Amino acid sequence: MEPQSSGILLLVAAALFSIGLAVVLTKRHAVVVLMGIELMLNAVNLNLVAFSQYDPDRLQGQLFSLFVIVVAAAEAAVALSMIIQVYRHFKTVRLDELTDLQQ
Repeated sequence: MEPQSSGILLLVAAALFSIGLAVVLTKRHAVVVLMGIELMLNAVNLNLVAFSQYDPDRLQGQLFSLFVIVVAAAEAAVALSMIIQVYRHFKTVRLDELTDLQQ
């Protein structure tokens, strides 16, 4: 990859992160919020891969990116199980309708 293409990658990553942040801050549905968080994590991955081209080994950024992917998969599994439990208890997944977190 050429160095001038890293600027394009960083712009795309910034756009992805901004869209994900806007989704997290504006949406009220729990699954949509999780999708926004995943967008933000993918933007971080794109930044890691873009910056890894300046590394002489070119492997550290890609390994960190793989680590972020594994953490994102674990986060999605735990968060979805929490959403299922919240839905079973409150019969809703809208975040603004969750007022009582005690049983």
